[in-house]
Amino acid sequence: MPDSQIQHVSTIISAKWICPVRPHNITLEDHSIIIDQDRIIDIIETKKVSSLYQTTQHFQLHHHIVTPGLINAHTHAAMNLFRGFADDQPLHTWLNESIWPLEKKWVTPDFVYDGTLIACAEMLKSGVTTFNEMYFYPEAASRAIKQSGMRANIGLFVMDYPSNYASDGEDYLMKGLEARDGWRDEALITSSLAPHAPYSVSDKTLDHVLTYANQLNLTIHMHVHETEDEINESLKQYQIRPIERLHRLGVLSPQFMAVHSVYLNDQDLTTFSKESVSVIHCPTSNLKLGSGIADIETLQKHSINVCLGTDGSASNNKQDILHDMQLASLLAKGITKNPATLNAKTSLEMVTINGAKALILQYEEGLLTSMDIQACKDIALRWQLKLKQNV
Repeated sequence: MPDSQIQHVSTIISAKWICPVRPHNITLEDHSIIIDQDRIIDIIETKKVSSLYQTTQHFQLHHHIVTPGLINAHTHAAMNLFRGFADDQPLHTWLNESIWPLEKKWVTPDFVYDGTLIACAEMLKSGVTTFNEMYFYPEAASRAIKQSGMRANIGLFVMDYPSNYASDGEDYLMKGLEARDGWRDEALITSSLAPHAPYSVSDKTLDHVLTYANQLNLTIHMHVHETEDEINESLKQYQIRPIERLHRLGVLSPQFMAVHSVYLNDQDLTTFSKESVSVIHCPTSNLKLGSGIADIETLQKHSINVCLGTDGSASNNKQDILHDMQLASLLAKGITKNPATLNAKTSLEMVTINGAKALILQYEEGLLTSMDIQACKDIALRWQLKLKQNV
């Protein structure tokens, strides 16, 4: 072919294997991804590249597998700085006696910016290009995310308890919506409303959350049925389980993301399936806090969309979604006594297209980005020393 007919493109990535996720169970060997102006325009056999395309940026990955960018569907990124500060405690003790006092003492916009930036660097190292965030001071988080070049859905955190960030449910909502105005024109940042959990958010606040979610067409991101204690307390206070309470309030829908969902009975499963709720499975966090193990096979049998999250580093100790992929698969195989349960292809779907479905993102391509990893390590070390000297 004459040079005039060869198309000049931005980037070519040639890899030994490419796993496109869709079509299902397809792995392309010795293929190349053709990118022009930040869009994937072709995937062809590597041997055909030179006759069709030219570029000044050609990555030759002879021993690599290339996949779409991975999605970490639930984390509290800034809690990277609380890594290892509340180990070996159940959730209630972990929150009330360790994490919430630490947050009251230390969490500021600077803390959130630095912690989020470090978490972004760590997630990028494990292939994550998109994450679903929930924490205080979302404006500070957005600045770190923009610096990282990643895509993120930032949850506008809401609860009825006071913190350094806000005083009550209405204050959280107003501050979150104001912060959202600062990134509404950012192509890579979307928003959700993020009420913390059924036990920390009143019916009144949930009504306000639902109103804003409907008006602004936002998803809702919430911890649900993480422990048996959560369910028992709801039965005492409301005489119904948390999921039934949320259902009666009208909160459950295809735009609702239920984090954890460890303890689900038949009615819960039917409700989630009927309302097309997405479940975010956080296996490492659930194990570390002794909360239990979600039954992923049963969720899948009810046609419930399941994706994966690391949760924050304080309840995981790392932001490596690949580790959670492996752990989720092994747990599912062990529980069912079936080695074919949650195979590699299904696990990859959970951290790509399933996560995109939960976040209502059009999943077209991964993001190519880079960060100064050493600079992030230096920030982390400074905060760790500061925290340990003053806790």
